[in-house]
Amino acid sequence: MPQQLSIVQTLEQDSLISLEQAKVGCEFHIRFLNGPACDRLRQMGFCESMRVKKITDGRNLLCTVCGTKMALSRELAHQIMGQATA
Repeated sequence: MPQQLSIVQTLEQDSLISLEQAKVGCEFHIRFLNGPACDRLRQMGFCESMRVKKITDGRNLLCTVCGTKMALSRELAHQIMGQATA
């Protein structure tokens, strides 16, 4: 059974995308933060299990988290990993 669990976890991680990669208008469920700015992102409200919506794309991204619009650099958005929600 442990081997089956690790396969499921691996498949789930393979299906994750970064907020940078998500499409505009996409609702995004954060699964984990990966990178040097993790603590700062958590302080800003980007925590595991939170929902984020990507509003614009470009040099900086605009998104909403906890009902607040925030601008992020592409570098920071690349450190936020999650799944698109329906």
